[in-house]
Amino acid sequence: MTYIQKTIADLKCSSPAQTEFYQAVEEVLSSLEPLLETNSRYQQQAIIQRIVEPERQIMFRVPWVDDNGNIQVNKGYRVEFNSALGPYKGGLRFHPSVNAGIVKFLGFEQIFKNALTGLPIGGGKGGANFNPKGRSDSEIMRFCQSFMSELYRHIGPNCDVPAGDIGVGAREIGYMFGQYKRLTGRYEGVLTGKSLLWGGSLVRKEATGYGTVYFAEYMLDERGDNLQGKRCLVSGAGNVAIYAMEKLYQLGATPISCSDSAGTLYHEGGIDLRLIKRLKEEQRCGLDEYLDIYPDAIHTPVADYPKDGHAVWRYVADAAFPCATQNELTLGDAQALLANGCQLVSEGANMPTTHEAVDAFLAAGIAYGPGKAANAGGVATSQLEMAQNASMQTWTFEQVDLRLKQIMKNIFISASDTAKEFGQDGNLVLGANIAGFRRVADAMIEQGVV
Repeated sequence: MTYIQKTIADLKCSSPAQTEFYQAVEEVLSSLEPLLETNSRYQQQAIIQRIVEPERQIMFRVPWVDDNGNIQVNKGYRVEFNSALGPYKGGLRFHPSVNAGIVKFLGFEQIFKNALTGLPIGGGKGGANFNPKGRSDSEIMRFCQSFMSELYRHIGPNCDVPAGDIGVGAREIGYMFGQYKRLTGRYEGVLTGKSLLWGGSLVRKEATGYGTVYFAEYMLDERGDNLQGKRCLVSGAGNVAIYAMEKLYQLGATPISCSDSAGTLYHEGGIDLRLIKRLKEEQRCGLDEYLDIYPDAIHTPVADYPKDGHAVWRYVADAAFPCATQNELTLGDAQALLANGCQLVSEGANMPTTHEAVDAFLAAGIAYGPGKAANAGGVATSQLEMAQNASMQTWTFEQVDLRLKQIMKNIFISASDTAKEFGQDGNLVLGANIAGFRRVADAMIEQGVV
């Protein structure tokens, strides 16, 4: 049994029944073998064993009262994974699927994503198994206040700065910030993704979607190509997907699909982004209502998805942007994309592609941007929001967007150059994992055994 295999086996014993977490760890550690073979100090310093264990795991109950006067109880989490590079930074996810394994997988990925940005931020993640869908604003407010009544003890602008994720937007951030301010008596940049009225940053809402498209453009540029005229499949219908589609249009590409938890929407002539924004951001309704305006579009409900994957990836397109959730792109989906001539995949979601599908893309030699590199724009802009809060400044949309674009370029260069350094030109999975790991690991060594 190799050093890495033993580490993973030990992890499965100490952290049982956390499948997504094991998947994330195996994906990173398997890429590190070329580095470990050339540098023994990482093994001597037990960096692998230390980095796969969170510095702190916080779990707590979240009791709240619904509109009918009934007491509800959810479970809250905050995993502060690694602070070698700076304060813990990572989003809060409110979704019924949230559990310890999901939060740990997200937090582990966040370590390396944050490291790749080059910014002084560590990795963390959190959330609750609460579903905001179908809840009134008053119920969501009461839940957020209860959640923050415990979380406030563990966060702060110089130790842990949460942001939003699935199910947590400006509304939820606002309710949590208000409760934090009430409990602490301090007005400080403890959360990012805030409203522009009280400390938020321009481009934050757009950042992850814009960033994953910028990353795609850099991948194509290295191959002598660009997004102009490309037909693109996009999954999801939240902030990441919406603003990925917006940037695709701006760069001359055409998004032809999106999806939500109920099904997939495909529109041959191109998605009407203004209508999607109205349906999802204002009316908060299903994608099937798109057909009321565009009867020529196709809506495929989840019940009619292919058995080995998802409908959104079965259409002919030049590029794919998974922007929904983890493991949404299977081997069957990857084979369908490749058979249909897809030449690029850029991940807007966290670990949206299964291990077998990643292997298929790498073997085919297409441009493949892993999530920890391609979707780092969100956390990068969160750090820019932190910088504005700390300096009491507000930057223009153009200033922030320019910084975001440069950060994404730097991430691409770092991942690409590292892949070349280890003799695997074009393998941005290996390049991103080694580049992110090396920055964190070197900082951990310099700070001693802590």
